[in-house]
Amino acid sequence: MSNPPQSGTHPAPKGPATPALFGQAAAAGRVTLSQTELGTLLSGLGIAYAADAAPAQPVQLRISLNDTREFGMVISAGMGGLDADLDAGNFRKDRAAVYAATELTDAENFLDLFRRTLAYQRLARIARREGTDLPDAQLKACFASMLELAKAFAPGNPEAEFALQRLDLDPATIGDRLTVHAAHCEFGVPSPRRLPRPIHKIDKLIHPASIGIIGVSSSSMNFGRIILKNLMGSGYSKERLCIIRPGETEIDGVKCVESLKALDHKLDLLIVAVAASAVYELVDEIIETDSVESVMLIPGSLGETRASREPAAALAARINAAHGKPGGGPVFLGANCLGVVSHPGSYDSWFIPLERLPKPQKKPERNSVMLSQSGAFMITRLSQNPWLDPRYMLALGNQTDLTHGDMLSYFADRPEIETLGIYIEGFKDLDGLDFARAVRKAVLNGKQVVVYKSGRTAPGMGGVMGHTASIAGSPTLFESVVRQAGAIVAEDFNSFDDLFYIAGALHKKKIGGNRLGAISGAGFEAVGMADSIESDSFAMTMGELESGTVKHVEDILLAKKLNSLVEVRNPIDINPGADDEAHLQIVEAFLQDPNIDAVVVGLDPTAPSVRALEQSKLRPGFDITDPKGTVHLMPPLVDGNEKPVIGIVDGGKLYDAMCAGLMDQGVCVFRNCARGTRALVRYVEARLYANSLKNRR
Repeated sequence: MSNPPQSGTHPAPKGPATPALFGQAAAAGRVTLSQTELGTLLSGLGIAYAADAAPAQPVQLRISLNDTREFGMVISAGMGGLDADLDAGNFRKDRAAVYAATELTDAENFLDLFRRTLAYQRLARIARREGTDLPDAQLKACFASMLELAKAFAPGNPEAEFALQRLDLDPATIGDRLTVHAAHCEFGVPSPRRLPRPIHKIDKLIHPASIGIIGVSSSSMNFGRIILKNLMGSGYSKERLCIIRPGETEIDGVKCVESLKALDHKLDLLIVAVAASAVYELVDEIIETDSVESVMLIPGSLGETRASREPAAALAARINAAHGKPGGGPVFLGANCLGVVSHPGSYDSWFIPLERLPKPQKKPERNSVMLSQSGAFMITRLSQNPWLDPRYMLALGNQTDLTHGDMLSYFADRPEIETLGIYIEGFKDLDGLDFARAVRKAVLNGKQVVVYKSGRTAPGMGGVMGHTASIAGSPTLFESVVRQAGAIVAEDFNSFDDLFYIAGALHKKKIGGNRLGAISGAGFEAVGMADSIESDSFAMTMGELESGTVKHVEDILLAKKLNSLVEVRNPIDINPGADDEAHLQIVEAFLQDPNIDAVVVGLDPTAPSVRALEQSKLRPGFDITDPKGTVHLMPPLVDGNEKPVIGIVDGGKLYDAMCAGLMDQGVCVFRNCARGTRALVRYVEARLYANSLKNRR
């Protein structure tokens, strides 16, 4: 048995005998390594193996590589032995074990992640108690060896004859060295991947110079006819539209052609709104005629029912094969696809009538994208939260062709896009890895990615399969890998709304640290802000005000005759007697303090001194139209400061107009202090992590 690497050194990338070990086992008809072969494998990696020795150390670890369906090779580390059998749900996030896609991490980065676990904290506590060095060098060397092995035998490595499927080191202990006491290794042959989609053609999908539609009724308001009405109603010119329908010359003023073969030019986009049973033959015609650059498949049930899964898989295989031809063939969005809203492309192909979901512009410049497997998810989010106001909204449906990874890869390079909100039900094989790569690319390009994945429970996973034929993997694995790539992962619909909104509102603000300033005229609200500054994986602190800031705030309170009622502190309860000006002057004082990185301010709409009503009957003119009111004073204050400010308007419908007036001018407003502060905490965590990723590259 070889000695472990010395502190500060790294093991050889992979043992030279590793391919031979797999070949030897395969020749014997095995897909696992024997104990002798495991000893040789680990020795080649510079890891000590003592299979016959009982673990003597109090802390046992599990360190693993697993070839996952969604993310390819994933490294994990956490508690081992009996502790590993405990339900991870008993622990806070990142405490039981941590995970990362091997392609998107290195030994130093993964060690940083591992430091969050209970296992590492136990090791550190023992080291401090015994006065010994932290075990960082041994852990880093082991992680480096594991990552090199993963790279050499990853499922996407074209040079690898074998693919590593699983390597478990459990239990492993650390004394003077890291020692593995039991191990298990499985391998196989690499599986073929789908051909790359020509994702540059997504540009044709969202900025089409010409659109054709199949499935428009000439006599009734079917889905195809609604889509046609929405296209014209959203500003797309009739001259650039055509309908493929034999026996008709025009419908609603749009010309008709007999067939795809009868087209006099190649279409940028074809929208297919026919019955699912007609799609199979039609897709073959689309591919054979080479008459279309991109296709939108509206019909549902393709691959979502037991009877349709086999023909839907065959359809996907034919589309995939077309990508191997010169030009790459057309790209397909859907099936089971609500459609696309592209404001720059001047079209709305959703089959939701515009009267049921108007889309007025809420941002001076639309700079976000929403991608969703469920069209209804986008509809409800936009209906309830019009200030999300994305530039593009695309429903992916069941990903017959274009996937989450494809879409995010495309938009990660778009300079006009700042924020992406994504709803996921499941990934195609290895598309989780493509998606994680795209997350990392987007974050390094200065963008923010907010993700919610459904199917967090067994019944939820079953519902996903019935909706878009997706396979929902482990939610813990998903969240860990995607968050490590740089995304902000939402736990539910409300947190998705909050995080997508706050990311768009604060994108241009400087996130300099985690020190918060909290201001309110209500005591419960100031305390509520302070009580909301911790998440499972991150915490903000209450910044300590400088003496100059304290004096400045005291002077403001004195001028407002509130000095005898308020003690200056952080968080501060400035009393319900404070008017609009007092609130905002104290906000500005906090923003000028170098010990404050962000401010949350309760705007106290029910306080009699605040101009919060749309129209006051008791005091005419003392309302949101008053130039001395918050709606007029706060936007320039927020716009003129590089630090983020969150306004809280905790009140009922009477104060909707106040909120709308602020939000229309770019002020980030929440209706509840806990939700606003928690969203800020999650956002600050993600921005600081993004900064660390940029600094490491």
